[in-house]
Amino acid sequence: MATTSSKTTPQAKKSPTAKQNGTAKGLKYSKEQYLEWYTLMLRIRRFEERALMSYGQQLIRGFCHVYIGQEAVAAGMESALTKDDGIVTAYRQHGTALGRGVSMRAAMAELYGKETGIVKGKGGSMHFFSKENKYFGGNGIVGAQIPIGTGIAFAEMYNGTKNLCVVMFGDGAARQGALWESWNMAMTWKVPALYICENNGYAMGTSVQRTSNVTDLSMLGASFEMPSETVDGMNPEAVHEAVARAAEHIRSGKGPYYLNIKTYRYKGHSVSDPAKYREKTEVQEYQDRDPIKVVEARILENGLATEAEIKAIKDSVKDEVADAAQFAEESNYPDPSELYTDNYSEPYPFLT
Repeated sequence: MATTSSKTTPQAKKSPTAKQNGTAKGLKYSKEQYLEWYTLMLRIRRFEERALMSYGQQLIRGFCHVYIGQEAVAAGMESALTKDDGIVTAYRQHGTALGRGVSMRAAMAELYGKETGIVKGKGGSMHFFSKENKYFGGNGIVGAQIPIGTGIAFAEMYNGTKNLCVVMFGDGAARQGALWESWNMAMTWKVPALYICENNGYAMGTSVQRTSNVTDLSMLGASFEMPSETVDGMNPEAVHEAVARAAEHIRSGKGPYYLNIKTYRYKGHSVSDPAKYREKTEVQEYQDRDPIKVVEARILENGLATEAEIKAIKDSVKDEVADAAQFAEESNYPDPSELYTDNYSEPYPFLT
């Protein structure tokens, strides 16, 4: 997916020979890129479906917010970033973590609360963290990640890198005061932050139309003269291109950029939410635009892969998910003594 260099924004793999291969039906990118997007989106979808099943079996407890429907955001974003860029997000974050490179085993074990989880079973669904992947959560407090991400971006600027920090939040968090305070500082200091609103329209369960006088959330950046645009979050191509444009702007030293990415969650806010506040026709409209189905059809229609090759990808993902679930189930819970670790930078006598 993303490259390892922090010097330039990676380009999605173009398809210069598409016409010669008889695949020129509006394709902009290579076979490898479409298969990359498809595979990541499918991995996220199947992981989340297994998480829901395990939750129903009471193998996963506590809060759980799945990413089903929003997979194109993670896929398109990752292909436009480098692995030296940071990402911080909120609690609907399993898919973002998998896109960053967190292993499916470690992610599933964390949901199970096991010691082999990404944060040793201490964080659960909402608090993944991976220093090696420059993934800074997974934050449970609505909007709290926005000043955190702004600070991470400031650190990159202070250290003289060309890296940026992607600061992700939902449409509900767009009403938090921390966002306005962060944006004011970020624009004043030209901090290298890419602010992404994963706008699925309903926050916890109340529509944007009922909670905000400004229903076009791309307009939020206008008060700070922050470059902003709205993006089709059901299309990995559109997400990739928007993130690439934003990254180029940020790396050139021009300061922050804001993307209002319109996406949709097929499930409720969390596993306990039946989502009865939405019309079935609305949900169906978005499911008809399902990014996984659309990209799969594009791959097959343009001869980028055969039915057999697609089936092989599906089988591989199925096996990976089954392996992750088995790994999580067979892993041990943390020892009670772990309650006292990772709390302070140095040991304290009363904790030993």
